[in-house]
Amino acid sequence: MATVSRQRVREVVEPVVTAAGYDLEDVTVTAAGRRSVVRVIVDRDAGVDLDAVADVARVVSEALDANDPTGDSPYTLEVSSPGVDRALTEPRHWRRATGRLVKATVRDGADVTGRVIATDEAGVTFVVDDTQRTVRYDALGPGKVQVEFSRPGAQALEETAGEEEAE
Repeated sequence: MATVSRQRVREVVEPVVTAAGYDLEDVTVTAAGRRSVVRVIVDRDAGVDLDAVADVARVVSEALDANDPTGDSPYTLEVSSPGVDRALTEPRHWRRATGRLVKATVRDGADVTGRVIATDEAGVTFVVDDTQRTVRYDALGPGKVQVEFSRPGAQALEETAGEEEAE
């Protein structure tokens, strides 16, 4: 059985995922007996629900079938969204985490755990212990969304952001 190239699969999949309105977050190819498992992770600002996963799986499957990056090797296709344990590393990841409690590594050694209240082209603004802190992307290492069982609603977050803008 020939090894299926992750890079070749990515080259085939990325344009159709982008054309469908999603970001391709990752592609993995792993051997599973005589088959390969091709995992495609997609995301977008509006989130990814089951209907979106089905739509993306259909266009990805068609692209894989038409371009044959797996050669004669049989494969199983899995399409999903990133899990809560995904590291926040790109500005779009941080943007999508607005309103969430995040623990992040800061390159100056002072890690931060706070709620993301805003992002822009330069960095991320957190609320940490009722104090606003902005960290530039170039000083920010990976972040992890913290699981919360009771998160403030959108109105409470808007009020917090509004109070800080008034200062």
